[in-house]
Amino acid sequence: MFSSHSGASLLACVLAFTLVATPIEAQSATRKPTLAEIKAAKAKEIAKANEAAKAKAKLAVAANQLKALTIKSNAARAIYLREQAELNIATAKAEKAAKKEKAAVVAVGGANMRIGKMAANAYIMGSGFTDFDSVLSANGPQDLADRLSILDALGEGNTEVLSRLKVAQTAAEEAKEEADAARAEQAVATARVAAAKKIADDARSQQQEEVDKLEEIQAQIIRELTNARKKRITLEQQRQLAILEEELASRAGQTTGQAKIWPANGVGFNAGRTSIRTNENQRRAAVAFAKKQVLARKPYVWGDEGPNAFDCSGLVFAAYRSAGLDWTQWDRVNSRIYYSWTKRVPLSELVPGDLIFYAYKANISTIHHITIYAGNGMMWEAHNTKKGLLFSSIYSIPGLIPFGGRV
Repeated sequence: MFSSHSGASLLACVLAFTLVATPIEAQSATRKPTLAEIKAAKAKEIAKANEAAKAKAKLAVAANQLKALTIKSNAARAIYLREQAELNIATAKAEKAAKKEKAAVVAVGGANMRIGKMAANAYIMGSGFTDFDSVLSANGPQDLADRLSILDALGEGNTEVLSRLKVAQTAAEEAKEEADAARAEQAVATARVAAAKKIADDARSQQQEEVDKLEEIQAQIIRELTNARKKRITLEQQRQLAILEEELASRAGQTTGQAKIWPANGVGFNAGRTSIRTNENQRRAAVAFAKKQVLARKPYVWGDEGPNAFDCSGLVFAAYRSAGLDWTQWDRVNSRIYYSWTKRVPLSELVPGDLIFYAYKANISTIHHITIYAGNGMMWEAHNTKKGLLFSSIYSIPGLIPFGGRV
């Protein structure tokens, strides 16, 4: 069934056999936190929870203080609004009084103008003095009586003008007093509004400071407690993942007997690409993807390529597609074509991310299984419908082809 061996082929088989005979120790790529680390993380989380409980009382006090400041701020705001309303009334009153004062001043001016015209007329008529100057310059009661008689003789118009002047002067004085009082009232109301506004602004500022303080305390407590809880959960998850990886590695290392390895000079084994399409980062990304699917215990379904289930070539295809290879560099093909599309790498030179192939006979036409090398003689694979996705020894399946494929 097998072809004759050359010296180089025999040496390759011996090397491969040596790899099989070397026991594979259970190990984990994930750091395994100790129970002491997890215990310490739990203690910190509990301490933060206790701090949060103590801070709750402080928050209650702060909340009450904020409530009091809110009441104070609202009351100050109400006073300010009331004072502002009174100022509006005082301002309207002052404006009305000012208009009244202005009208009275205009009336006095009009009366004075009429008196001036009458005095000029009297002078022109030759009396030698104006009607009103004669009254103002009287030397005694008798002289005043004589002068008034003269005014009476001049006509009733003079009396009417004097009466209007007196009324206008009186109204002007009253309007001025009213306007001065209104302006004073307006000034007082303005001062009260300014004072009320300052009190309201100060109260609002105190309220805002308390709100900011309260929010900062709450945010700090939440941050610290969340970080402590997150650290504890992360350590627990890392430990569980590491234990799972150790369990899978231990199970994979318990392979009984020696799996069959085809000779290195099998027909067509050396056919393949002369170059590769990936870099180390892409290969590591493909390994990480395959590992994630296995640890998630995804099922094996023939023909599936994820995300919920995979077959062997479907897992390989999805892993390298996630690493950035896509059509036309990469396609969903069967295991035999993957063998032809990758560069040949001896088993002794495998690196994580290389593909491993299994055949029924020493011929690539009988390749039936494909996996992703994980390192240390282990692989990530979609095994079958019964066992699902596995982390296993590369020698756990008969028919290992002595060359891997580098994508």
